[in-house]
Amino acid sequence: MNRDNQKRAPIYEALEKFRGRRVVPFDVPGHKRGRGNPELVELLGEKCVGIDVNSMKPLDNLCHPVSVIREAENLTAEAFGAENAFLMVGGTTSAVQSMILSVCKRGDKIIMPRNVHKSAINALVICGAIPVYVNPEVNSMLGISLGMEVSYVEQAIRENPDAVAVLVNNPTYYGICSDIRSIVRLAHENGMQVLADEAHGTHLYFGKDLPISAMAAGADFAAISMHKSGGSLTQSSILLTNKGVNADYVRQIINLTQTTSASYLLLSSLDISRRNLALRGEESFAKVSMMAEYARNEINRIGGYYAYGKDLINHTSIFDFDVTKLSVYTLGIGLAGIEVYDLLRDEYDIQIEFGDICNILAYISIGDRTQDIERLVGALADIARLYKKDKAGLLSGEYIAPLVVKSPQEAFYAKKRSLPIRDAKNCISGEFVMCYPPGIPILAPGEMITEEIIEYIIYAKEKGCSMQGTEDQKVERLMVLT
Repeated sequence: MNRDNQKRAPIYEALEKFRGRRVVPFDVPGHKRGRGNPELVELLGEKCVGIDVNSMKPLDNLCHPVSVIREAENLTAEAFGAENAFLMVGGTTSAVQSMILSVCKRGDKIIMPRNVHKSAINALVICGAIPVYVNPEVNSMLGISLGMEVSYVEQAIRENPDAVAVLVNNPTYYGICSDIRSIVRLAHENGMQVLADEAHGTHLYFGKDLPISAMAAGADFAAISMHKSGGSLTQSSILLTNKGVNADYVRQIINLTQTTSASYLLLSSLDISRRNLALRGEESFAKVSMMAEYARNEINRIGGYYAYGKDLINHTSIFDFDVTKLSVYTLGIGLAGIEVYDLLRDEYDIQIEFGDICNILAYISIGDRTQDIERLVGALADIARLYKKDKAGLLSGEYIAPLVVKSPQEAFYAKKRSLPIRDAKNCISGEFVMCYPPGIPILAPGEMITEEIIEYIIYAKEKGCSMQGTEDQKVERLMVLT
């Protein structure tokens, strides 16, 4: 990586030059640099709305970049060690779906873990590809699914030699990493491409002593949530491709669904954030790792909680662990993760990333401070002292291995009827059910609705999880195949 090159931010520089010209706007957006919407200016500021502009020759066009956006993408590819990079303004959902749609068509098989984000299964609904799930091992105490074991991937490849790709989470929301280097080698030996969902792995490209990144491991594609740990604005992401991938075709796929009115606020935030990470990322993420490790040690001293880390590594289902993830098991104090999540927000004004049935996740990144960590640790100690109770009756287990009966596309578009959730037992689901975050489906279209799944959904609702995916907003009824 050329550090002198990385000092540039072409989109940001072009916007600054454009701002100085005081161009009279007879184009969209209709707020005309904020003059038509003073309350928006009051909220966001003149500087912000002043660069909320439309594509034009001096600012390039994301759908077919030839100047400043293309230059910014080239710098991004260099910074991440990729062959090509695409700036994405539809979130990492659009990046995940674009990489799947780039390699899969109707009827193709793709090998993937079942604990994927809903965006991956949604891509299968769109294109008609068939998932071959490598059901991950589950840590029964923590209630989380682990990584893809190489031997399981090898078995899936052996049983499905016609599969076109393997998708890997790198890392999972909770920090669990698979042996992606070995999975890449295995897939490539069998003529399959490797797609990495790195929504939670931007920092792997810049930090030291962190798990290997997908591009360094030789993966063909990686979807990067730059806005999560990389510091850009919400909804801005990156799609990376490696050598041997036809980048021009990938851009065509992206343009099937991408907006033709890309936000320059999002694009410039990606440009500036890439520059920041390229120049200061190693130092920044060293501090993030240090803060997360400090928090882990302090939380484990409280008693009742278990903030897990590298101690989980077993070199198979947990090949490595991302220490920047502050994942904490809470059932030891008799509270579900979602209950601790609610207490932190409602009683202590602390907003963490999510709480599930067994755990909470506090996202530590480049914007955190030691005093914030201290406040979180203090609040958790207070909750343990004030709210601790007997854990009897609490469920554990975030992952239930599904029985796939039909493809996601076939089930999603099939004729359906609505049933009360308890009456849906042994029916085939025609929709998703998930807690969000983390957005990993409990139930996906085409899967059998079992008693265990019904009880889990009802329990998660009662504990206060935010449920999504169903036509019924109250999640009291499910759409099932007729």
